[in-house]
Amino acid sequence: MAKKRNILFRNISHRRFFPLLIRFSVWVGMILFWWVILSLSVDTPSEYRLRHSTDDLRREYMLMTERYDSLTSIIDNVVRRDENVFRKLFESNPYDLSADLENERISLHEQLMQMENTELVEMLDSRLQNAYKKEDMVLKSSDDMKYNISTGTLSIDCVPAIQPVNNKQLTLLAAGKKPLINPFHRTMREHHGVDYLVPEGTAVFATADGTVRTLSEKNTTHGKAVTIDHGNGYETSYSHLLDIRVRKGQKVKRGDIIALSGNSGLSFAPHLHYEVRYRDTRVDPVHYFFLELSPEEYQRIIRIALSSMQSFD
Repeated sequence: MAKKRNILFRNISHRRFFPLLIRFSVWVGMILFWWVILSLSVDTPSEYRLRHSTDDLRREYMLMTERYDSLTSIIDNVVRRDENVFRKLFESNPYDLSADLENERISLHEQLMQMENTELVEMLDSRLQNAYKKEDMVLKSSDDMKYNISTGTLSIDCVPAIQPVNNKQLTLLAAGKKPLINPFHRTMREHHGVDYLVPEGTAVFATADGTVRTLSEKNTTHGKAVTIDHGNGYETSYSHLLDIRVRKGQKVKRGDIIALSGNSGLSFAPHLHYEVRYRDTRVDPVHYFFLELSPEEYQRIIRIALSSMQSFD
């Protein structure tokens, strides 16, 4: 009888124990599940501070990147002027920064989002160091050019470094040095200088110190024209003039009025045709307008010259 009671008690205990165990396991599982969910969705105080610290660092880096890009843009403008102008003017080779430029630009925002703090700091430091190196290189190139001028290796006064007419707004340049549609032949022909669309009687300036070499009163192509020898291989010519104000052999200074623009010779409309020759080779006059133009204005006048489609002579 006692044995039967023991067996009955064990059966009852088992029946009560297993449901309790199952309930306990379910509750423990639910607790663990919600704990995992909350831990993934809610930051701890330390995680919150770390996340905001990282966001602040990224914002600061983006600001530094914008400053770096601005500095790089300024340097690039100076370098382009250096390459297009000063190599020809001063016969010195500026440092070639093009080899240092990256072949492709990676999106900074996407790159930043994948970086750790240490990587951000290292990249920022590397980019700033590169910017400082480029700045030093540009300054060294400029110092070399200044030395050539100060020692008399080259006189800046003989370089045709201004525009031949008053064009402060950069609106008068109508045709650049490149193949253009000739208004008389209606075909593409090489245009050897630049055309300024100005009214008859506009003052024409000598673009550098020099000596008047030739005067032309009867040339059927260029009409009335003046050629000035500036020395050191430089020579300029001014064509389709209305009136010439200098004589052959006369010494002139940069900025002197040498003539009035007109419409003489083979001219489609009143304008000034201006050419620069260096060592008997025609060169692009626009590359020499550096004394009166800022880097931004220089880039603008380059675009204007490149966008022209037709010459006026």
